[in-house]
Amino acid sequence: MFENTFKNIDDVLWKEAGCTTELDYTEQTSWILFLKYLDDLEAERAVAAELGGKPAAFLLDKKYRWSHWAAPKKANGDIDHERALTGEDLVQFVDGDLFPYLTGFKERASGPNTIEYKIGAIFSEIKNKFQSGYSLREALELMDSLTLRSQKEKHELSHLYENKIRKMGNAGRNGGEYYTPRPLIRAMVQVVAPAIGETIYDGACGSAGFLCEAYDHLRGGKLTTRQLNKLQTATFYGKEKKPLAYIIGIMNMILHGIEAPNIIHTNTLSENLADIQEKDRYDIVLANPPFGGKERREVQQNFPIKSGETAFLFLQHFIKRLKAGGRAAVVIKNTFLSNSDHASTALRKELLDACNLHSVLDCPSGTFLGAGVKTVVLFFEKGAPTRNIWFYQLDPGRSLGKTNPLRDDDLAEFLELQKTFADSACSWSVDLADVDAESCDLSVKNPNAPAVAPLRSPQEILAEIKQLDGETEKVMKSIAQIVNVKQQPSEALK
Repeated sequence: MFENTFKNIDDVLWKEAGCTTELDYTEQTSWILFLKYLDDLEAERAVAAELGGKPAAFLLDKKYRWSHWAAPKKANGDIDHERALTGEDLVQFVDGDLFPYLTGFKERASGPNTIEYKIGAIFSEIKNKFQSGYSLREALELMDSLTLRSQKEKHELSHLYENKIRKMGNAGRNGGEYYTPRPLIRAMVQVVAPAIGETIYDGACGSAGFLCEAYDHLRGGKLTTRQLNKLQTATFYGKEKKPLAYIIGIMNMILHGIEAPNIIHTNTLSENLADIQEKDRYDIVLANPPFGGKERREVQQNFPIKSGETAFLFLQHFIKRLKAGGRAAVVIKNTFLSNSDHASTALRKELLDACNLHSVLDCPSGTFLGAGVKTVVLFFEKGAPTRNIWFYQLDPGRSLGKTNPLRDDDLAEFLELQKTFADSACSWSVDLADVDAESCDLSVKNPNAPAVAPLRSPQEILAEIKQLDGETEKVMKSIAQIVNVKQQPSEALK
């Protein structure tokens, strides 16, 4: 049901002049879905209050509730089209009345970690792109057909929303910044092994895939009310610079079960590392920071190792943000391991001195759709210098791509071998004492890979070509003789 509804809403959006890509489809679906979710949440709270003998307290004034403007109902449950706004009246209400009202929640909220603040934050960053009130009316009624009250329904919807994010990752040049393959994230979470009571941080959270997967990982067992409250309010923290990614990240976490996600809309790199104190640190960092981007000189001044490469600045930020004994898994370009420029070398030294870089996962080309670069995952713990590094070269046995993405079973061997840092045809260990102290070059060179036959010399190749030409000439002569013999009887008849 949910899948067909999403598809039908996409069909409606396809007709809208202001919506041209999956980015637009996801953005517009998100704000409508959020208001529908909010209405169902308010209905749940109203029922709970009534059962407890208390009056229902609604977040939104009656005029702005979904059940009043988006889907007013008759007694039989059908949409009351006489009361429902449509056409130009609907667009005017949404743009001129509803969005300004919802944006105002940001100022009226008691704090940034409340659902009221998230309402204001979302609607101060997003715009309605429906130009036709008739199309918007159709989309609203399609969304109203969804019920989001059971955990099973929310779980199903969260998977569909993740699928929309994945599609969005292929729309436009910057779409891929929002999506990291979920099998890779799940593997990273398993290695880091978060526990309830620990804080988890992603300073470049995008669609919040790392935080959502970490939540699913921790939510698996039977938890006490206190533990559940800890997961809801004081476990997951994120920051995101881009408005659309920020909105999608909040929506993704809400659908996974976090009612008021601790995600802040800010440029993480604008923070000066010197200002970070112990209270600002986290137990775990899980991240895939954007690489290939550039930051202004004034932003680079916030970091001891200056670089225009955003991923290098983020790595410094993550090291600083970790508590002593904290654990991290961070995706970065594989060239970081071997580049000889000052920033790369200095940052490798900083990482190896301040942290125990215990594992490196070398990902194959095609792991990230459209990225065009190879990546590695760095697993490290803060507080003790690196002595030994375990490498694993992932080889799924096929070319990865849009129609052949990374799967969970592709990472099964990595997860098993990583537990004991075991050697195999794909894994090996490097003693840091054997690494050049000046360059700290950590290039991925698998000593256990099957030996490759050495390349032949040009002379050997030319000799073989000459030999093959001779054999070809002999074959051609034999064929010519056979043809001549077969032609002789016909020649005699003439």
